[in-house]
Amino acid sequence: MINLPVLVLNQSFEPLNICRVRRAIVLIYQNKAEMVENGMGVIRTVGGDFPVPTVIRLSSIVRRPPRTVRRLTRLEIFKRDHYTCQYCGKETSHLTLDHVMPRYRHGAHTWENIVSACVPCNRRKAGRTPQEANMKLKHEPVKPRVSGLFYIPAYYSNIRKEWQKYLPSAS
Repeated sequence: MINLPVLVLNQSFEPLNICRVRRAIVLIYQNKAEMVENGMGVIRTVGGDFPVPTVIRLSSIVRRPPRTVRRLTRLEIFKRDHYTCQYCGKETSHLTLDHVMPRYRHGAHTWENIVSACVPCNRRKAGRTPQEANMKLKHEPVKPRVSGLFYIPAYYSNIRKEWQKYLPSAS
């Protein structure tokens, strides 16, 4: 239960991050945050009972610089590719990253050279280019546009209904 996700809001109720229940309880206990939503019951300890938060709000405002560049991470690649294999089109949660031009052949580690691929397709392609492996990309990889919206990973979308009113897409 202490590893469940908790939405962290800025003092202005803007979504900032997702943390675990354990971290959220520590922030509340240290008066660095307050609980906004309690939807998961209580944790019983020797020191007392702690309500398990689903949404917390920080006591002080956190100033973040505007994002001008989207970071190149696994999650961002999967999001760009809509969690689908770019070779066979299969939508799955078990994806890997594949370099279109392999790194050992001086392929760059950039947005334009990395795609998501299912494990069988990645094994089939191995260290070759898609043309050499007789595989065709569904979509050419491109660098995504920067958006200032907070992003919730797909695996949280069905878990937390309490979060919807705090997310920009809900309005």
